[in-house]
Amino acid sequence: MLTKRIIPCLDVDKGRVVKGKKFEGIKDVADPVELGKFYSKECADELVFYDITASHENRDIFIHIVESVAANVNIPFTIGGGIRTTEDFRKVLLAGADKVSVNSAAVANPDLIKEAALRFGSQCVVLSIDAKRNSKGSWDVYVKGGRENTGIDAIEWAKRGQQLGAGEICINSIDADGVKEGFDIKLNQLLSKTLTIPVIASGGAGKMEDFSEVLKCGADAALAASVFHYREIAISDLKEYLFKENIPVRRCLI
Repeated sequence: MLTKRIIPCLDVDKGRVVKGKKFEGIKDVADPVELGKFYSKECADELVFYDITASHENRDIFIHIVESVAANVNIPFTIGGGIRTTEDFRKVLLAGADKVSVNSAAVANPDLIKEAALRFGSQCVVLSIDAKRNSKGSWDVYVKGGRENTGIDAIEWAKRGQQLGAGEICINSIDADGVKEGFDIKLNQLLSKTLTIPVIASGGAGKMEDFSEVLKCGADAALAASVFHYREIAISDLKEYLFKENIPVRRCLI
C-alpha cells in the first residue's frame, strides 16, 4: 500500500509566507526558504509553494525563490501561481521544482494540461482546484486566488483534468480554508471515488483527527498551512498519530 503524504502549504506574497482565512485577511508568517528547511527536517513528505497573487496581478512566478528552495530543501516540492504556458513549466522545473501546479491558466486553456503532460510527464502536472459549495449542493470552480467564480462544476473539471493528463488533483475547499474545522469530507470522498489519480485534500485542518478522517475517506495526501506554520501540530507527532490509526505513513524516526 502506498503511504499517505503530509504536505505543508506555503502561500507566498511579495517574497514572504502569508496565511489568511477563506482567502482573506492575509497575515505575514515567515521566510519561505527557512520555513521550507524547517519542514524538511520535520519529516514533511513534500512541500507546496503558491505565489498567491501572481495570476491576479498577471505577473511571472518567483523563480529566485524556487532556485533558493531547491538549493536548501531535500524533499520534493511543487510550485504554483502565475503558470500560464509550457515554457513557464520549463523554467520552474529547470529552477529545481519537482512538480508544477496550475489553476487559473488551466481553466482558461485546458490544453495547457495536455501539452505539459506530453512534454514533461504527467507526474510533473498538478491540477489545483479552488472549489466552493453552491446553493445546489455541488461545488463551483473559482480562479484568480478565489476571486472569480467560473460556474464550472468542480467534480467534472477534475475528471477532465485527469483525462487531459494531470498526474494529481489538489482540491482546496474555499469554505474550509483557514477555518480549522476539518476538511470537506464529502468533496474529497466524492473525488477520490471518481478519479484514479491521487487526490490531495486541502483546506480546513485544525486537529490531528481531521487528517485521519480525510485520509481514511480516500484522499492520498493532506495539505495544510496554519496548524503547521503556527506550531499547533508538529508533523513528526502527526505522523506517529496517523501510524497508530493504522494509516500508512513515512514515519519520522530520529
